Amino acid sequence: MHCADFLAGSVGGAFGVAVGYPLDTVKVRIQTQHQYTGVWHCIRSTCKNEGAKGFYKGMSMPVTTVSLSSSVVFGTYRNILQILGQLRHRSVDARPAKLDIFLSGLAGGVAQVSVMSPADIVKVRLQCQGVPMQGHAAGSPRAKYRGPVHCLLTIAREEGVLGLYKGAQALALRDGPAFATYFTTYNVICEKLSPPGQTRPEWKVVLLAGGLSGTCGWFVGTPMDVIKARLQMDWMGERKYKGFFHCITDSVRTEGAGVLYKGLAINCVRAFPVNMSVFAMYEVVIRLLRPST
Repeated sequence: MHCADFLAGSVGGAFGVAVGYPLDTVKVRIQTQHQYTGVWHCIRSTCKNEGAKGFYKGMSMPVTTVSLSSSVVFGTYRNILQILGQLRHRSVDARPAKLDIFLSGLAGGVAQVSVMSPADIVKVRLQCQGVPMQGHAAGSPRAKYRGPVHCLLTIAREEGVLGLYKGAQALALRDGPAFATYFTTYNVICEKLSPPGQTRPEWKVVLLAGGLSGTCGWFVGTPMDVIKARLQMDWMGERKYKGFFHCITDSVRTEGAGVLYKGLAINCVRAFPVNMSVFAMYEVVIRLLRPST
């Protein structure tokens, strides 16, 4: 097991959250609330009703947990890649096949769900807490949760421990293919833009590959991101969705197939700087801990 990969993934993930959180809040709101006509309407409404702090609701939970979830993703990816390399080439130093990279990324994305799901549902609910809901009385509803820990404990008490894993199926179907695409794209771009024999990409290549890989990952992951967020928010009043498949069919039937790509534009805009930051910090830590490789 490579401790350096776990640590580097942890640092990179935390840095990425700090960079992209405000746009993540906007994305979650337009995916789950129907009163917004678009991204700019959501941004203006949030500024007007809640001020700048409205964009950072629930941030403490993902910042404290993303280090763990990112270390799981990067650590699982690197170790599965090593295992596949040994099985395929009998060597850990051989250039990995694209299929190995894809499968390792898939494993890393699915592996983080056990850690990510409770933190993600807390984040989503705090991001949408206090937002006037369409069809409800005017004015901001009274906040139900006092903070991340209170939210976590309240969900566990009222909905059971499994309540913390609402939307986990959609989360796994989002993160598995998204991270498979993410790591494959990153490696392909680095390989194409690096001179033959160079073992480490230049920094400009790292930044470009990181940004583009994040964008490509969200093209794949956004449909399940929408379903995940809706299942996680299905807690106000009577339940709207009977389960995962009902959420998909009901959303598509009532809002059209385009609903599955709600938030795609903002996901892509956010993904480029966030994943530039993630891979830059990942490479910094790796090069500090393993300067000779």
